[in-house]
Amino acid sequence: MEINIAALTIGGVLSYWFASRTLKPLQDAHDAQTRFAADASHELRTPLANMQLENEIFLRQKQFSEDDARELIASNLEEIQRLEALSGNLLALTNYDQVSLERQPVAVAKAVETAQKQLHKAASAKLVTVKTELETATISAHEPSLVQLLTIILDNALKYGPQGGTVRVTGAVHGTQYELHIADEGPGIPPADMPHIFDRLYRGDKARSSTVPGYGLGLALAKEIAEANHAELSVANDTKKGAVFTIMLDLLK
Repeated sequence: MEINIAALTIGGVLSYWFASRTLKPLQDAHDAQTRFAADASHELRTPLANMQLENEIFLRQKQFSEDDARELIASNLEEIQRLEALSGNLLALTNYDQVSLERQPVAVAKAVETAQKQLHKAASAKLVTVKTELETATISAHEPSLVQLLTIILDNALKYGPQGGTVRVTGAVHGTQYELHIADEGPGIPPADMPHIFDRLYRGDKARSSTVPGYGLGLALAKEIAEANHAELSVANDTKKGAVFTIMLDLLK
């Protein structure tokens, strides 16, 4: 009798343990989705709250000039652009989660050049030089999304790099893959932030992120794009200074 009770007890404990291990990934995914929804709601509310407050204060004035009205409209447009950028990135994240991209032959140098052109004004405004050293190669990728991925990483390098600094883009063939590096001369990524750098809406060190515009969606989107292209995206701090993002892409077979 005692043996049967012991066997039932042990069996129950083991069943609970196995069930917990089986359900843990589902629970983690649910918790992550809940946090993401809460964070996204907060980020969406902030521009709306700013617009509401500014408009309410403006309407309390008994008199206002044309310049005052123009200033309010300009501020509202700025908040609308922030909302548009945020909603666009949220939609893109959802799309890349669900779609399968059709990969075609893409020249690495051409994709990098296209991404550079999109950020030419931003680089010029900050007096940043983008230097490239790329081994010629053709990879298998979805070109529009690859350009978007490169643009996100380059934009991140421009934002965190110093005024008048340099962003280096290097690439070479390694076996059946093309290894692409994008390095900046910024402060690097704090060790505490490194495991979360690709998390959605993660902004990291507050003192560091408060001076850089954005919502913490860019790198999460870059990670989704990389996975949709069967590529690997990783980041590490340079031994001297700055962060280095590495993209491993499949060569065209």
